Amino acid sequence: MFYNSFMRRDIFRSPLKPAAQLGLAGILLAALSACSGPPSVSHEVADQPAAISPVIANTTQTLAPQVVSDAESESEAPYRLGPDDVITVTVYLHPELSSPQPGTTTQSGGVLITSDGTISLPLIGNVNLDHLTIGDAETKLTNAYAQYINNANVTVQLVAADSLRYYLLGAFSTPGVKFPGHRLTLLDALALGGSVDLSNADLYQAYVAHGSRKLPVDFHALLLDGDLSQNITLQPGDTIVIPPASTENAFVFGSVGKPGPIPFQAGSLSLLQAISAADLDLTNYTAAKLSDVHVLRTEGSHAEFIVVDANKILNGEALPFALQPGDIVFVPSTRFASWNQVLTEVLPSLNTISGLLNPFVSIAYLSRGNN
Repeated sequence: MFYNSFMRRDIFRSPLKPAAQLGLAGILLAALSACSGPPSVSHEVADQPAAISPVIANTTQTLAPQVVSDAESESEAPYRLGPDDVITVTVYLHPELSSPQPGTTTQSGGVLITSDGTISLPLIGNVNLDHLTIGDAETKLTNAYAQYINNANVTVQLVAADSLRYYLLGAFSTPGVKFPGHRLTLLDALALGGSVDLSNADLYQAYVAHGSRKLPVDFHALLLDGDLSQNITLQPGDTIVIPPASTENAFVFGSVGKPGPIPFQAGSLSLLQAISAADLDLTNYTAAKLSDVHVLRTEGSHAEFIVVDANKILNGEALPFALQPGDIVFVPSTRFASWNQVLTEVLPSLNTISGLLNPFVSIAYLSRGNN
């Protein structure tokens, strides 16, 4: 069963963002007055007393560690050659076979590995060196030349490691393609992009793309909480995306007139605001059960499955529930919808916007639904 994979919490969190309270008059003013301090500008969620919390159930799930293991590698692993790398090839006692020729000068300083991973050498022609270590490349070339000369001995040197590149997109001061010349951890790669404007960065929906797959890295925990377990070692060609805060969205599905993404306003969005923006008439909501709204919240490899009694919020019996960027909200048409029922109903809609969703959803559910 679905719930067997989760760990139930004894204390429920009721996400509350002071900015989301504006315009919701009559909601326990006495309780609000006890919340001292200036309004928070982050999406950090504060614990609230259970008596005024609209959360009626909260379970969690964490992806198995092996989900990101293929993106992790030893930072000291041997370098592997690839397209755009520049190397020199020296054939001992046969300078006429070496590349470049002794005494000649090339613009790159050596031989360029082409886009298909090959180089062209005297006598043996095109040889594919893609993804080989320097030692493996020397062995392969030595064996190739051994068919033509006695006691072949080939030395390969790396001149420019231009196949080892990273792409930094989004809220960086200097985004773009970076060529560090060696393998990096995520924090090292982030430093290549200059500073990250945290006041204008959506860390909840930031991600690392490895090929066509997003990796479940929790940027919020890494950059704001100092959680170094999120500091994975990147592979060449990985892309780091930190969207600007102006693109923050939550997603509302179920018994609403306009399902889909709902943008945050000035970094804030409450549950009732999102449901209303999705065209659910809060003055006539008999078609939906607001007392059983489901919210799927994901950060990195961790997810919370939250059931919220939005009817209590609407009636002034509980505090507002602040959404986080990337939250998926489901308004059921019948009461007591299980998470299995919710996921079955919402998966087709999530598939249509898979590129906008946090990696957890794609890994845990979308890939499963496509199998």
